[in-house]
Amino acid sequence: MLSCRIHAKDDLRIEAVDEPPVAPGQVLIRLGAGGICGSDLHYYFEGRNGSFVIREPLVPGHEASGVVARVGSGVTRVEMGDKVAVSPSHACGRCDYCRDGREHLCRNMRFLGSASLYPHVQGMFCEYFVMDERQCYPVKGDVSLGELAFAEPLAVALHAVNRAGDLLGKSALVTGGGTIGCLIVIAARLAGATSVTVSDVLERPLEAARAVGAVRTIRADRDADALADAQYDVAFEASGSFAALKACVSAVKRGGTIVQVGTLPHEPLPFVVNEVMVKELDLKGAFRWGIEFDWAVEYISSRRVDVRPLLSGQFPLQEAVKAFQLAKDKSQSTKVQLIAA
Repeated sequence: MLSCRIHAKDDLRIEAVDEPPVAPGQVLIRLGAGGICGSDLHYYFEGRNGSFVIREPLVPGHEASGVVARVGSGVTRVEMGDKVAVSPSHACGRCDYCRDGREHLCRNMRFLGSASLYPHVQGMFCEYFVMDERQCYPVKGDVSLGELAFAEPLAVALHAVNRAGDLLGKSALVTGGGTIGCLIVIAARLAGATSVTVSDVLERPLEAARAVGAVRTIRADRDADALADAQYDVAFEASGSFAALKACVSAVKRGGTIVQVGTLPHEPLPFVVNEVMVKELDLKGAFRWGIEFDWAVEYISSRRVDVRPLLSGQFPLQEAVKAFQLAKDKSQSTKVQLIAA
């Protein structure tokens, strides 16, 4: 079978590997669709994602769906032929964070497609991959495999909105109109926000944001004063830009909340906190997701959430380099996916 592996910065190879064995309690899945995430782009184009550095060939990919090809003994959650959304999170279930209901902060987390550990935890950009059955979410109906692959990024957005607290009747700003930013628009509207504004430095992300419900969009590179003038209840920083985070601090009203969702550059950043103090802002982090993955699968499979406007294209694994190049160009794409050959 074919597997996509990143060996180092700008070194992505499609390689033939053996099909993995299936142990008791495990499920063999044929890739349906796998979304290229910002972290995947960092690994390919920079050789690292924040402080996580590639030290051995890494199979990227943690946003995926597929079809069950084989089940190991004892598996009851899924059957052969089932369409499944796949959770890339494998928490230990035993540490203090897991017992406290915050599995995404697990001390022993194994998150697919990540160089956070060594040996690395391999991801799902390959024709077949094996998962524990608890990571497989079977879905009925006509929802597509491409849509199901949005479960993970939607879960990230739902978790970010959860971290913000009560949004009912409030105004929200999202800096960054990529996939996560647009999904935060959807999640914030589900949570009752009366208006969601999105800022970006490119026109295409703003078009995507309007398509999923943003009531106002701002070109941050042309109209930066418009951000500070509005004074929002809540801001979500989803671009991974330090300049955007500073804009959020200015744009949020006194007593407001800022949720940092994007991954900022790995080097130390200067940050003046006086405005956080004087305005008595709550600055929160949002890292991955917890129970929100279950919600994301339900929202997508029931079509209460329509992610289709965000899908820019699908490419077979053999064209992974082309897909990564398109995914990097935010003036041309929002979400690009890989599919099995």
